[in-house]
Amino acid sequence: MSRLRDLFTFGGTENKPSRWRRLMGMSFGLVYLFYPLSDITSGNVTGLRAYAEVAALVAFVTCYIATVMSPKNYGEPGRWALPLLGLTALMAIVFAILFGGGWLALPIYVTVVISMALPPRQALAGMLAMAAVVVAGGFVTGADGGTISLLVLQVVTLGVLFMSVRNTRILVVELHRAQGEVARLAAGEERLRIARDLHDLLGHSLSLIVLKSELAGRLSEQGSPRAAEEIRDIESVARLALQEVREAVTGYRQRGLPEEIDNARAALDAAGMAAVVRMSGTPLPDALDGLLGWAVREGVTNVVRHARADRCEIIVSYEDGAATLEIADNGPHAGPYEAGSGLCGLAERVEAAGGSVDAGSRPGGGFRLRVLVPVAVESRA
Repeated sequence: MSRLRDLFTFGGTENKPSRWRRLMGMSFGLVYLFYPLSDITSGNVTGLRAYAEVAALVAFVTCYIATVMSPKNYGEPGRWALPLLGLTALMAIVFAILFGGGWLALPIYVTVVISMALPPRQALAGMLAMAAVVVAGGFVTGADGGTISLLVLQVVTLGVLFMSVRNTRILVVELHRAQGEVARLAAGEERLRIARDLHDLLGHSLSLIVLKSELAGRLSEQGSPRAAEEIRDIESVARLALQEVREAVTGYRQRGLPEEIDNARAALDAAGMAAVVRMSGTPLPDALDGLLGWAVREGVTNVVRHARADRCEIIVSYEDGAATLEIADNGPHAGPYEAGSGLCGLAERVEAAGGSVDAGSRPGGGFRLRVLVPVAVESRA
């Protein structure tokens, strides 16, 4: 029953004006009321029966329109939708068998409503039931076989037609929902990208600003003329960080490996660490160049923040079908470590490119970050 309620709809988009479009579209079928009306207006029916048929016709049309209008939107059947549908079907059955003649057209209305409201199996059963009502009402009231056959054909034809219309409506609505879900996931992925990029960008730049500020403070206390130079460097780094953040948000920043190594040298020098850089092999493709640039930024930022070392080695090689980056320091690291959000974000980037990240303490002391990306999958980076 819950599935039946979820699927109760008469088409249209997911907005309130769709109810009026449903009514306008399905009211064209009211031409079938010509048959019972003609019985009343032609004088074939008189007296109390005429009044009874007028009252019955008004009640049926009212219930039919209320049934069509009851769902607000797709998947929202409304409180009285199913009871109204049952009442409309009951009226069609009773009036068709009781009055016969033009009233045998009423099951056609019910067939249309059922075909638009119910899943295919239930709709098919309802259509066959309405065809049986037409046949039974025709025999009880003495209708000719041609009229009965024509009405049964219309019940079957319109039932199949509107079941197809309903299935098309469902597919359209599901497509709209899928498009909305794709847009939502894309927005979430973009927010994640911006958050990850800002973490990587600001983590490195702010660490460098802090280190240079501490150095400038010490030099200022000693009266060294280098203090003014360090302050200018702080201003330069801050401006560069602001520019990088703007570029990262718009998605245009290209993080090249040479640029990041230069920035790493400056950060390590400001932290009082000796930077040793070794590069071998052929130049890196653009995709790998940007990926390893991110790795250098994240690895050196961690060294500056946590290593308490005096030496840091950066080794880059591109040969034997793989690009490899190693960042190692001689700080007092010991025991297991827990990866922070920066290294987790880097691991996600590298794994998306088909590579791997290995980080941990070295046997001889210090900490090592190793990034390996196979050349065969560099295009996915």
